[in-house]
This record gives sequence, structure tokens and C-alpha cells, in this order.
Amino acid sequence: MNALVPLPVLLPLCATGLSLAFGTRLKQLQRLISVAVLTAVLGLSVTLMIAADMRGPLTVHLGDFAPPLGITLVADRLSGLMLTVSSAVTLCVLVYSLGQGMADREEETPVAVFHPAYLILVAGVSCTFLAGDLVNLYVGFEIMLVASFVLLTLGGTGPRIRAGSTYVIISLFSSMLFLTAIAMTYAATGTANFAQLAGRLAGLPLGVQTLIQAMLLTVFAIKAAVFPLAAWLPDSYPTAPAPVTAVFAGLLTKVGVYCMLRTETLLFPGNRLGDLLMAAALASMVVGILGAVAQTDLKRLLSFTLISHIGYMVFGIGLATRDAYGGAIVYVAHHITVQTTLFLVAGLIERRSGTTELTRIGGLAKAAPLLAALFFVPAMNLAGIPPLSGFIGKLGLMRAGVADGGVWAWILVVGSAVTSLLTLYVTAKVWNLAFWRAAPPGQAATGTVLEADSDEDDDGDEGPDRIPGTGDEPVRPRHQPAGRAVAATLHGHAVTTTTKLPLPMTGATAATVALGLAFTVFAGPLTSYTDRAAAELIARAPYVQAVLGR
Repeated sequence: MNALVPLPVLLPLCATGLSLAFGTRLKQLQRLISVAVLTAVLGLSVTLMIAADMRGPLTVHLGDFAPPLGITLVADRLSGLMLTVSSAVTLCVLVYSLGQGMADREEETPVAVFHPAYLILVAGVSCTFLAGDLVNLYVGFEIMLVASFVLLTLGGTGPRIRAGSTYVIISLFSSMLFLTAIAMTYAATGTANFAQLAGRLAGLPLGVQTLIQAMLLTVFAIKAAVFPLAAWLPDSYPTAPAPVTAVFAGLLTKVGVYCMLRTETLLFPGNRLGDLLMAAALASMVVGILGAVAQTDLKRLLSFTLISHIGYMVFGIGLATRDAYGGAIVYVAHHITVQTTLFLVAGLIERRSGTTELTRIGGLAKAAPLLAALFFVPAMNLAGIPPLSGFIGKLGLMRAGVADGGVWAWILVVGSAVTSLLTLYVTAKVWNLAFWRAAPPGQAATGTVLEADSDEDDDGDEGPDRIPGTGDEPVRPRHQPAGRAVAATLHGHAVTTTTKLPLPMTGATAATVALGLAFTVFAGPLTSYTDRAAAELIARAPYVQAVLGR
């Protein structure tokens, strides 16, 4: 069983070479390889999760080199759950992207590049979840980031390049800080292996421990978009194609949360920076949701809710109790699925209406009832309406805060409740504007709606774009207001609106909705599993013994 641990990393990497070799010449085979590999990764992830729950952490030392020389990969309950949820989500997003590419009739290079880059992204995420030392955690991050640079700038349009530049600069800065932290840790302890660090860090002076902990937390807070290190996210994500935005928002930020969970429990027990984490959690909740309230573009609105709800997870990490860790793990699994779903729905709304600007669309509840249902269920889940999984995760965190009884814990309990109510207000606002009210005058008709993805119109003139065949009325001014998200086909070309949404896109979105509901249906087994995962994190001994063999 241990031999299966590296496969979620190796399979996507091997498939990347095949995908690049086939390119545009054998598009169907390229798509088949991507779907088959991600399906296999999902099966492997489920197997590893069950095995880790039954047998304890599974380890493999690549090349048969024992720590600290070799590469150690570890699958325990936490990493097994994260692998399973991320594999399911990435498979659904891949199917969605295939539907979007076919609907856009994209025949040019970026669609061929999409599959290799996406497979590399999956390999990087899997490597991060399985890494047993800081160096390979860094390697997993870099694999993931290199692929994300490509995906974020697909099509090479002006807004995407500008957003990608911000993302690259922030990512490179955090990578340099991460390398510095690894160097300091190795200089102080002589190892970067998690199991060995769990014993050696305790022997360092308190000031050195705290400095290393603070540097690692800063790195992971940037990755997770924790306030005040989250300003890059709302401008970076909305410009990307819908499937890219969905997987970035749903998954990549949770990789940072996972790293915080792993290092805080295994390397820095004792909750020395707990108050700082809880202050950051409160700020993320409040600032993020207030930012969402102010938005009129659905993609930017969802980006701010993403920042806000990262605060719930950091709340659990800051409390550092078994119940809090269990609630945080539930919320991570829930949020990966729900946030991905909502961004996929945003892509469907854009496909149906030609825009995600809420002031320009309406009447979708009557015109597209299936789309309305696909939005309504995850929106209520995000808001924490009982008995959905969002409510289960929030309730677990609030109960942990009440049980703790500290000042910061009570402040976070109140902050969590207020944030949840404001989230409900935000989702109700989207529902009222986009779905419930009548369609506003000038809403895009079925046809082609040209959006400001570039500094020049596709027709080369300097006037506003127009819908072909509908007269001379402009669809929108050429210059978009600051902060508005732009259309997001895979290649950055015109969005073709249609009353009949592509089946693969709708089916993939429905699958993620069903996955979110499955967390509610199987809430008992899920919370029992996450409780065992939290106990294993706090104990530390099972992880250390599995890696070191003693």
C-alpha cells in the first residue's frame, strides 16, 4: 500500500509529457489522457485516505534513502482527505473546461497548452499534500506556481497579463521568503524533515523557534490569502478563464491553509502565536465580507468572500484544540467544493448572459431555472444555512470557541456569526439581481458579446463593440470601469452567449453541487473522520513513528 503514495504525483507528471507530445494533432486523445489520469488520481486518493484511516500514516522514502537524505512522502488522514477532495474537484473542473473549449471552438495553441499545465498543477498540489519535509513542500509549491502562471495568462490578453504580473511578483516574493525560512531551519536544526524537526525544534531558543514559525506562517498566509496579505487576490483571479478561476479559488488557497495546519500542529505545538492568528482570522472575515458587499461584479464578489471564509479556517488553527482542528478540516473540505462550484456557476452565467456584472443581468430564475438551482444550493451552503455542510463546519468552530472561553475565542465566535449573516446578505443580493428581478433593458441577446479583454476592439476600431445583427446600439462603452472583471474564454476572445448551456459545463457544475451536498448527507462519517484526523495531528507520534520507524 505504501508504494501507492507517490502515484498521485507521478501519474500527472508522466501524462504531461504525453499531452505535450500529442498537442493539437490529436486533441481527442489529449483530452482522454487528462480525464483518465485525473480519474485514476481520484481513485488512488480515495484508496490512500481509507488506508491511512485504517492503518495509520503511510510513508515512502524515494530511492530508499532514510531521512534526512531522501525524499519522504507521507499520506495520513489529513493529507488523504485533502487529496480526495482536491482530486474530485480538479476532475470536475477539467470536464467543465473541456466543455468550454468545445463551446468556444478554440482551435489555437492555448487550449493545447491548457492540458499539460493543468496536469502539472495537479501534480504540484498532490506533492504539497504528501510532502514530508520543507524542501519538497517548497518544490510542490513551485511546481504548482509554474503551472498557475501559464493558466492565469492563457490567451495573453492585456488584463490577464497585468493580473498575472501581480500574481507572479507576489508568488516570487513568498517563494524567496520560504527559501529563507528553510535555510534558517536547516542551519538551526540540521534537517528539513518534518518528523525530525518535530523533535529538534523544541531544543532551540524560544526566540529562534518563534522567528522560524512567524516566517513560515507569513509564507503560508500569502498563499492562503489571509488578511492583510490578500490584496493581490481580487485583482488576479477574476480575469482568468472560468475553470482556471474556479480551481485557483477553490483549491490553491487551501494549500496554504493545509500547510498552516501541518506546521502548526507538527512543528510548533503550544499555540504561541494563537492570538495573532485569531486576530488575522477576524480581520480576514470582516474585511473580506465587507469587500464582497461593495462589489457588483460576481467574480470579484466571490473573490472577496473567499478571503472572508479563509478566516474561519485560520480561526480553528488559532484555537489549536482538537475540536477546533476538526471543525477547520471540515470547513476546508466544504469550502474547496463550494467555492469552486460558485465560480463554475459564474462561468455559466457569463456564458448565458455575456457578463458577470450584476447590474447588467437579471431574470435568470425564469430564463434558466437549472442555472438558478446550481447557484442557489452552493450559495446557501456558503452562507451556512442548516443543515448544509457550511453550517456544520461553522457550528463546529463556534462550539470550539465557546469551549475555549478566552476573550479572542468569544470575539471570533461573534465575528463568525456576523460574517455568516453578511454572507447570506451577499448571496441574497446576487440572487435578487441576477435571478429574481426582471431582466434589465439592454441585456445581451443570444449571439456574440465582445468584452474588454484587450486594449483594442477585435474589429480594430476605436468605438464601442456591438452585438452583430442587433442594430447600432453599443453593448457597453469601450473603456470599462476600474475593477470590473472581463470576459473569460480560454483564449480571451469573444464570449458566445447561448440559451442552451453546454452539457459538459452544466454536468460538471452539477457534480460539484452534488459533492457539496454529499458532505451534508454523510456529515456523521465526515465529522467522525475529521475528529480522528485532528486527534492524529495533535498526537504527532503516529506521524513521527511512521516516518522514522520508531
